[in-house]
Amino acid sequence: MNTPNKNILYISYDGMTDPLGQSQVIPYLAGLSDNGYFITILSFEKIEVYPKNADLISSILKKKNINWVPLFYTKKPPVLSTLWDAFQMISKATELHHMNNFSVIHCRSYISALAGLSMKRKFGTKFIFDMRGFWADERVDGNIWKLSNPLFKTIYTFFKKKEKEFLENADRVITLTYAAEKEIHTWKNISNNPVPISVIPCCVDMAKFSQEKVDPMLKLQLKKDLGLENADYVLAYLGSLGTWYMLDEMLDFFKVLSSKKQKAKLLFVTNNPLEGIMAAVAKRGIDKNAVIVTQASFEKVPTYLSLSDASIFFIKPAYSKKGSSPIKQGELMSMGIPVVCNSNVGDTEWIVRKYQSGIVVDELNDSSYEKAATELLNSKFDTAHIIKGAAEYFSLDVGVTEYLSVYEKLLN
Repeated sequence: MNTPNKNILYISYDGMTDPLGQSQVIPYLAGLSDNGYFITILSFEKIEVYPKNADLISSILKKKNINWVPLFYTKKPPVLSTLWDAFQMISKATELHHMNNFSVIHCRSYISALAGLSMKRKFGTKFIFDMRGFWADERVDGNIWKLSNPLFKTIYTFFKKKEKEFLENADRVITLTYAAEKEIHTWKNISNNPVPISVIPCCVDMAKFSQEKVDPMLKLQLKKDLGLENADYVLAYLGSLGTWYMLDEMLDFFKVLSSKKQKAKLLFVTNNPLEGIMAAVAKRGIDKNAVIVTQASFEKVPTYLSLSDASIFFIKPAYSKKGSSPIKQGELMSMGIPVVCNSNVGDTEWIVRKYQSGIVVDELNDSSYEKAATELLNSKFDTAHIIKGAAEYFSLDVGVTEYLSVYEKLLN
């Protein structure tokens, strides 16, 4: 019996030196490497971040016997820079294939899939379209590509055509949500529907995001540094704000919550500028002393989260968000922290209801906030049950097992 060729090329247009690469790419690939796969990562790094983190990432990957080939992401001029990056990606992938004879090209999202499809057609390699979300539609829903602009309309049309090709030619498609799988299987223009899909959400390293691993002395010091008191009720928001996360609506919810709960505090753990957040706070007449804005390195995030009684995230409920799996949901559940979230975003609502891991706000208005805030304050959440839910659905071990299953099916 022939031994399967376990040489894998993983292509990512996101950098390994970015937080996303560190939390949502490397841990999976490390697990696959531990199971006997020989992995080469081809990634696009941001020039401003790469020098700070390159040595650390290189060291982590070497220990896991993963080969890393970083290229540099170009920003300008728009559109042309992306075309140049795609050309570089295909050229480098081809060069690496001649050296390594890859059996599988695993592509994270749409730009990378351009290379994966090209490789499949040229060399007959297996092609995994790890689509993450509905990228082209996200660009439109997020007002990044305005379809009234003929250039963006052309780009959108191009990528929707490519999306169809990726789905029809991939040996396996990976989505983040069951909502996305269900949606794709309704698309009449896909010739081979139902396409073979595996659902693997954004997973979390539960050994890292654990209340038990938080140093009590560090937690106490951090609480003091942030000016928090034992009597404070802390609602936390983790991550960046902007295109998708709805700052105004989250502040409106907090205003209602603070009218019901004395000493309520809203803690933002974010890299977004303080000024923009505090301007929105002032506009709503919220006491500025009730809002804390701070930054944290990825390593320290669990300690910051451990200070919270609950967390919040409202995401713009657009069509493309059927495909979204918020990383923070798994991280919060892993620490047993209940969430307040809105409906109509991926599998988020289904997960919250299944594991009783928080409160779902059905409509973004004051009457819904009143109801949700009352429910939040009166609920007795079972921390152990929430953590068990994280282990079942978001655990990195489960994610690695799912990816192993995909690789084994393709190679055997």
